[in-house]
Amino acid sequence: MKMKKLQFQTKIHAPVAHVYTIMLGIDNRATYEAWAAEFQPTSTYEGNWEPGSKIRFIGIDQEGEKGGIIAEIAANEPNRFVSIRTCGFVSKGVDITEGPEIEEWIGGLENYTFQEENGMTTVTVDIDVTDDYIDYFSTTWPKALLKLKTICE
Repeated sequence: MKMKKLQFQTKIHAPVAHVYTIMLGIDNRATYEAWAAEFQPTSTYEGNWEPGSKIRFIGIDQEGEKGGIIAEIAANEPNRFVSIRTCGFVSKGVDITEGPEIEEWIGGLENYTFQEENGMTTVTVDIDVTDDYIDYFSTTWPKALLKLKTICE
């Protein structure tokens, strides 16, 4: 199955360095968790944003189990561009990096582009998704970006 590309965008009345720092939770992970809660109320990450490093985007589900995505930071140009490449899933606290349930996601990208003009920062999110998740991300990303905008402004 081929992945589809989706794009979401928001304009934020704040300098790009502020938006980048808040979105990634650079100074305080809670700022990342605040907007990412739109995807899952306990969303957080383990790891860091250094290029080449592994990072886990995780949360605790209704059964109290840890789940989420394992990724690699493919690129990070501060205040300009971040690229996250999917490497696997975390399910019930266990890393899954091979098998039929994740094959179609491996190598998928989630890219954040930041552009500032006249004190306005445009955040563009480009993501690869499977058909099963188009509706979910089409509904949830706009909410997450609105939350990010609210936090940053």
